[in-house]
Amino acid sequence: MSAEVHILGAGLSGLSSATILAKAGKDVHVHEIRSDSGARFDGDFQGIENWTSEVDFFEELADWGFDATEFKSDSFGIIDLIHPDDVVTNPKTEGVAFRVVERGTAEHTIDQAFKRMALESGVKIHYGVKKSPEECDIVAAGPRESSAVAYGEIFHTRHRNLVAFQLNDKLAPGAYSYLIIIDGIGLICTCLWRKQRNSGRYLDETIAWYERNYDLDRVPIKRVGGKGDFGIPTKYVHEERLYVGEAGGLQDFMWGFGMRYAITSGVLAAKSLLGEFDYEKEVRRRLVPLVKASAINRFLMNRVGNRGFKMVANQWMRDQKRSGDGLNFMRWLYKPGLFRRALWPIVKIGMLRRKDLSDGRVVHRMPFRKSLKRDSWERSIEAERVREQWKSTRSKGGAVSFKESDV
Repeated sequence: MSAEVHILGAGLSGLSSATILAKAGKDVHVHEIRSDSGARFDGDFQGIENWTSEVDFFEELADWGFDATEFKSDSFGIIDLIHPDDVVTNPKTEGVAFRVVERGTAEHTIDQAFKRMALESGVKIHYGVKKSPEECDIVAAGPRESSAVAYGEIFHTRHRNLVAFQLNDKLAPGAYSYLIIIDGIGLICTCLWRKQRNSGRYLDETIAWYERNYDLDRVPIKRVGGKGDFGIPTKYVHEERLYVGEAGGLQDFMWGFGMRYAITSGVLAAKSLLGEFDYEKEVRRRLVPLVKASAINRFLMNRVGNRGFKMVANQWMRDQKRSGDGLNFMRWLYKPGLFRRALWPIVKIGMLRRKDLSDGRVVHRMPFRKSLKRDSWERSIEAERVREQWKSTRSKGGAVSFKESDV
């Protein structure tokens, strides 16, 4: 490898690669088409999971040389788990189940923290630059297509810090919605794994549900949204280019958690270029089994509806009662055991579609599924009020970081 390294994408995976390489004495250049790291996001909250490894992720970050105090994070060991029939239970653990961080361009976000650490290590970041993947050693670009979308509203609230996670096939077709409140700022988000017309109605109805069940005293600020592109490539090194994060399909198909996969793959790519191991082999050993397990879980979730969601929620709580730790159930979901290995060929044929990419790679990706008959329903009166409230907020300057047609 030459002393000069070029990386496409200044997100978490690209910047983690860049930082490690620069610390090793390489002349690292990161090329980003957007104006800043985190510009793809707009102040929304996201979670970093702690169940795909026995090692706490912040301990891993420290071992790799990253300072987790550079960005604001809030740890949670308990959540409100909302069943499809509105029953609320509480999965919990003595340790940290996950952490909530903010994404975007504000100083306290994880995106800006990784940018600062990269610059302090000597990385040269070129923003507003369009660079061809063929000119780069590591490709860390974001999603190109949509397998799923998420819509959310950020608001002021007096409610205490909280994370609520809801399994509901009506409000979030094939997926889930959630409520996160951190220090007076809340985010209500619904994720759609089936394509819908007038998809904003799902967010309105979801907000109405949380308003009925939580004393939010909500004052809307802005609405945010984004897309996820889920696919598994046939290889992770192509023509000597290493693909990391979303560019490498290293995402969680089940819940959409991706930051741990992104940073880990970026670190592995950097260490591979430094000669510590073979990136293709290490990714297949460490990350691909987790990705496949999440894809199998997603395949099952796509087909069960609320009855299946209720079974999952009940089993989660039974397992917690038996083991005393709600995190064990999440760890079990990602273990690539014999049953999941047997299911994989069925999942690959039934859920994924082969696509030949323009750069010569082949990926088996999950297309955006079609809507079902049960996705057609009338908006509630409460949801109509939420829509009118948002129209008023927007007329007074409330921002929207997406267009429904875009995602």
